[in-house]
Amino acid sequence: MAKHPAMRMWIVLLVCCGITAVAIYLSITSGSFNLSVLDIVKTLLRIDRVPDHDLVIFEFRLPRIVLGMLVGFALGMAGAVVQGITRNGLADPGILGINAGAGMAVVLFMFLFRGEMDLTGSLSIMMMPIFGLIGGLAASALIVLFARQNGELDPQRLILVGIAMTTGFGAVTMFVSLKMNPQDYEMAVVWLAGSIYSANWKFVLAMLPWVILLPPLIWTRYRALDVLQLEEISAKGLGLPVDRERLLLLVCSVGLVAASVSVSGSIGFVGLIAPHMARRLVGRSHRHILPVSGAVGIAMVVVGDWIGKTIFAPAELAVGIVISVIGVPYFVYLLVRAEK
Repeated sequence: MAKHPAMRMWIVLLVCCGITAVAIYLSITSGSFNLSVLDIVKTLLRIDRVPDHDLVIFEFRLPRIVLGMLVGFALGMAGAVVQGITRNGLADPGILGINAGAGMAVVLFMFLFRGEMDLTGSLSIMMMPIFGLIGGLAASALIVLFARQNGELDPQRLILVGIAMTTGFGAVTMFVSLKMNPQDYEMAVVWLAGSIYSANWKFVLAMLPWVILLPPLIWTRYRALDVLQLEEISAKGLGLPVDRERLLLLVCSVGLVAASVSVSGSIGFVGLIAPHMARRLVGRSHRHILPVSGAVGIAMVVVGDWIGKTIFAPAELAVGIVISVIGVPYFVYLLVRAEK
């Protein structure tokens, strides 16, 4: 592979695009209703329209693929930011409890407003990320508060506090979901597993503003993320407003996580694995880590969803479960490495 970091970044991005393209091809052509490439081309170009093909492609498969790409990109970017601001390679929005906090807030929203609005309606879908953002920010504030030692953020305490918070938020989420009526409970359980098989264009529209606005803002702060890898005293000595930058980046990452959780549930480990792979492939500069983390996240979610859709066909396995099967051993491997 090329030695220059920028060249390595472009090569990795092209490889990720290739993997994603193959997964998209397999996802859009295969399933309970198989389609040929010619059928797909004709449908996309509106030639010899077949109503069944329109339904399968535009109402089921394309929204699912697009939503998977948006969620994977958001989670990959958010994971890179969380690891950057905490200086902890084991940090991840899911492990730190941000996913759980956002998920708890969304489930509370589903429970409190179940009788007042259609949970699949446009207004409800657009409001869910707002509730997720509030829950994620509350979780982040509690985690940072309890993880500080002698006025500084302790990376080891951060992991332990995050795991404790995840357990607590998960218990509240389960308690609230058990109070729901059977129909809402079934929807909540499927959503909590981390699934995009009920994706539609409303979910895509709910994600778009967050993915359009927040990643460019994060990328403009890549120099701040690089400086934050230094000790806090050194970063302040270089003139960086550490607390302000960390808060801004944290809010951006929580926004991405909240938007993702609101439409796909809690898909864990993407934010852990994608930044690790990015650092190994393109070095330690966040100028390169951030886009590669997003691209790896896209590939992970799209490929994971295709595996979950096909491996147990006609039944489906949630993409969150597929990625967890890969992510848990990888997390244990990282823990073992960190102790050496």
